[in-house]
Amino acid sequence: MSLEAVQRNGHNLFLPECVSTGLYDTPVLAPVQSPDVLDWIAFNRAATDKQREKHGVHFYIDDYLFERVWHDPHRYAKLLAEFPAIMTPDFSLFTDYPRAVQIYNHYRKHRLGAYWQSLGMTVIPSICWSDEDSLNWCFDGEPVGGCVSVSSVGTQKNPAARNLFLMGYREMMSQLQPEKIIFFGDVPAGCDGNIEQHPAFYHTVHARRKAR
Repeated sequence: MSLEAVQRNGHNLFLPECVSTGLYDTPVLAPVQSPDVLDWIAFNRAATDKQREKHGVHFYIDDYLFERVWHDPHRYAKLLAEFPAIMTPDFSLFTDYPRAVQIYNHYRKHRLGAYWQSLGMTVIPSICWSDEDSLNWCFDGEPVGGCVSVSSVGTQKNPAARNLFLMGYREMMSQLQPEKIIFFGDVPAGCDGNIEQHPAFYHTVHARRKAR
């Protein structure tokens, strides 16, 4: 297949080759040590940010706000390279999504993360899972022993969701043994480890509005 055909057909198959693992050929991310404590901003603020040397970029926002990083990877890699650290895109793994969509979103997260690492960027994996079955593949390609990030936003509204979050968190700790967890949102009881807590994104938006 020609390069033009690969680009036209999407899926970012034209990005540099990378090591993959698991049943679904998930690109592998290298572990990174925890960066100095940064103020984390959401991706949709990155283009207008005037203090990029002080900020890291997270993707704990609605998917439609960052789908563009997938559709135009070269352009947005140039922007993100101006920040000292970034997190992998948090493409949603909702429990009511078809399994194929969940797996593809996990793949997309790792395809971009591996590409960014190949450019020399400091990339912190955003760990996400859905239901118990997702534990069979949702840690594929994630590094062992490095710094990771998680978000509890939207997982604490009912007992079933809280139990799934805690189940996945404990499995993450067992499989990945992270040296630090950059945690966005409330930290539920039972979540242990070296946690660096940050407010949920909507809390920071509310605080900025009140300060005006």
